[in-house]
Amino acid sequence: MTSTPPADSPIFHTASRRHLLVECADLTATMALHRSLEAADLPGVTELIPAARTVLISFDPARTHAEILAEAVRGLGHTESASDAAREVTIDVHYDGDDLAEVADLLSVSPDEVIKRHQAATWQVAFAGFAPGFGYLAGDDELFNVPRRSSPRTRVPVGSVALAGEFTGVYPRSSPGGWELIGRTDAKLWDLDREPPALFVPGTIVKFAEAGRETVEVAGSSARSGASGFSGSPGAEGSESDSAVDSAADSASDSAAAASHALEVLRPGLQLLIQDLGRPGFASMGVSAAGAADRTALTAANRLVGNAETAAGLESFGGAVLLRATGDGVAAVTGATGSITVTAADGTVLTPRLGEAFALADGDELELGPTERGVRRYFAVRGGIAVETALDSSSADTLAGLGPAAVDNGTTVGVHAPRTAPHLVDPNPAQPRDLPQAGETVTLSVTLGPREDWFTEAGIETLLSQEWTVTHESDRVGLRLNGEVPLERARTGELPSEGAVTGALQVPPNGQPVLFGPDHPLTGGYPIIASIDDVDLAAQLPPGVKLRFTTSARPTPNAHSAEASSTAAGPRTNENEG
Repeated sequence: MTSTPPADSPIFHTASRRHLLVECADLTATMALHRSLEAADLPGVTELIPAARTVLISFDPARTHAEILAEAVRGLGHTESASDAAREVTIDVHYDGDDLAEVADLLSVSPDEVIKRHQAATWQVAFAGFAPGFGYLAGDDELFNVPRRSSPRTRVPVGSVALAGEFTGVYPRSSPGGWELIGRTDAKLWDLDREPPALFVPGTIVKFAEAGRETVEVAGSSARSGASGFSGSPGAEGSESDSAVDSAADSASDSAAAASHALEVLRPGLQLLIQDLGRPGFASMGVSAAGAADRTALTAANRLVGNAETAAGLESFGGAVLLRATGDGVAAVTGATGSITVTAADGTVLTPRLGEAFALADGDELELGPTERGVRRYFAVRGGIAVETALDSSSADTLAGLGPAAVDNGTTVGVHAPRTAPHLVDPNPAQPRDLPQAGETVTLSVTLGPREDWFTEAGIETLLSQEWTVTHESDRVGLRLNGEVPLERARTGELPSEGAVTGALQVPPNGQPVLFGPDHPLTGGYPIIASIDDVDLAAQLPPGVKLRFTTSARPTPNAHSAEASSTAAGPRTNENEG
């Protein structure tokens, strides 16, 4: 789906079967559209991801579709900026960045002038991305338009204050990055014990000041300053509520349950993670949904043991896992094929079937052999895995560093004891799925867009006709693919950062696509040529699998010309911002 309205109207791009990308003329128009969409609360819209020139709309296809949303966007009234009531933050900066002198030369002013004008400008968080707590701040001083470094640093220190294009930002944690560093701050940009955890959320007004004070000032806040030097939002503290008491009681109950029901990890295999269905709804703070790579497999395992579909389980990559049960329970394994062996304390050996519930007794050892077809296996136990949550989810996000760490050898994982009768147990075995193994060829259906017009017709033909191989440089962030012929670009300019979806085929300059997994960056700066329709199947692709892509309903190529899409020639802020 592509529309070509007048130059000052939004342009619509299909991003997947459940995502619509709306492109605006400039950053100001994008911010205005995002405010209007938030105020409109359109039926069926599940999440909004604003970026430099676009807003990515996630929607429930059972409640709405792209054409309805496009019409609704065209009819939206303008929502005025709420700057007068916006949250205001002051950040104290030590202006001693490694690139300060270079930035001054690039802008043809002195370093003192850079500092003075950086402090005098009013900055507003336009959007979030790259990492939890990282905000792209747009200012009102036209001086600041700074090119990214030609060679990104492999490590930027946490708290670095930086410039790139029209934006300034602060690195919430140490990471690679290509922005120009002008200073540093002790402000804590991301804190799960704070509400909201992100200091920078879209719409926040930010002022920078010379370092000297010990706290980050937040206008209108009356809360105590915590260890991070940040005063929380009003209402964040007070007397303990009844719900807090209930929560404490639940935690005590969980601790008792963990003592009597647990899993000891004797061997974790290549990677063993705790996963649930993720944490959608936090895009405004730069947090992607993440969650189980193969949601179908995890929900099936939970249904088999009587858990809610949202319960946490174990996700194993490659198998070769050995667990020991403390307490009796009911378990199930789904996903990739491979042997399942239960050895009782008396030496009795049982071999449960994939996709069927089975009993675990105290002291039983459960071994998941190496995967044979597919690559990820899911283990659910009645009650669900008990672990501390982050933003209401037990999911491990390997890119953002959110949620529980990978489960290591010798770790004991607690298990919730069901407090009431279990959810409806599915008495039927999970239907076997035709999963691939290395060397086989899999055909995946794709939806072209949102940036297929950045590629030549020959490039699109190459995508759909050539065989691609899943390389060993693959993980939950993405699968790197390799084809004999790289995808040919029709445009060599830089693409401003924009929202990306799980299953997207993003194409870096080398022309070899990366298939985004559940832990992919929230925004990225390389063009996305298409998206995979079956992301659960994509999660089960082992290295060495051959892929062919097909599309049953190829959208009309984007009709707007390079001139009509001149907004795509702004400063690139790609997935390697950090």
